[in-house]
Amino acid sequence: MKTIKILVCALIASGFVFTSCGDDDEGGNNLPPVGGYNSADEIGAADLVAYWPLDGNGTEQISGTAPSNSVGATYASSTKGQKLVLTNGYLNFPAIASLSTTMPSMTISLWAKVTNNGGPGADGHPAMMFQLSKPNDWGGNINLMSETGWYASSVDTLIVKGFVKIQTAGGGESGQDSRNSPKPSAEDIAAGHVGNANKNSGQWAHYVITWDATTAMFKVYANGQKISNPAWESRNGGAALGLNFFTPTRPIIGTFATVIDGTAEAWQRPMNGEIDEIRVWKKVINDADINFLYQLESQGR
Repeated sequence: MKTIKILVCALIASGFVFTSCGDDDEGGNNLPPVGGYNSADEIGAADLVAYWPLDGNGTEQISGTAPSNSVGATYASSTKGQKLVLTNGYLNFPAIASLSTTMPSMTISLWAKVTNNGGPGADGHPAMMFQLSKPNDWGGNINLMSETGWYASSVDTLIVKGFVKIQTAGGGESGQDSRNSPKPSAEDIAAGHVGNANKNSGQWAHYVITWDATTAMFKVYANGQKISNPAWESRNGGAALGLNFFTPTRPIIGTFATVIDGTAEAWQRPMNGEIDEIRVWKKVINDADINFLYQLESQGR
């Protein structure tokens, strides 16, 4: 979680009342429960399969797995512990057992600070924040990314996308994605599209993607609120569709598998930005708990 004092204080205007807006409330022992939770660690605890606190190293906490290689990665202090700072960088991991077995449903959350890099004359490219790789492919089994190449760096609108590749019964591939839509047309709005600009470019923000196997619903959240266009959330015609991984798969923070493997196209690059508090669950975290997670991590809890 990355939240400076200004953000914590600003949350009061959104209806959250804290006992103080100090620089560091780590532990949160003097704060009241949020939604019945005293810590972000309590949310979906039984189904949490991976957690990266990113406090001075890239080790995944549950399995104890360290990165197999680290490029352009440093750590800096923050409200809660430390954060990962990437300068054309990434963390590449070996396979982790809990992430190597297919999870029909999933939730991934993280904090990130990324900035648009596109616009007229710019060499725009997307930012891959977290990926579970797919062999010989730029797109992983699961991808949480931002289309930072779509807008100029001066634009605060940010496109955040969830993208999955599902192995079908015959060994084929079903690609599914969901994202926010900044400016749907009048015709699209009449057809049920809902716009959300997600004005968080260059700002710390909390992002979550969820995939529900029972309904094939794919949703994207920012700062505790759903931002994905509902017209794009229902996949597979609303029929059940569980994730099914291509293997072997491994977690990567900050870039595409093709970059590491040496097969990347020009637009596939390491990330410039900051990331923290990555969590992966093998179930869908509901809307209320996603908001509680955001509040708790905003308070350093």
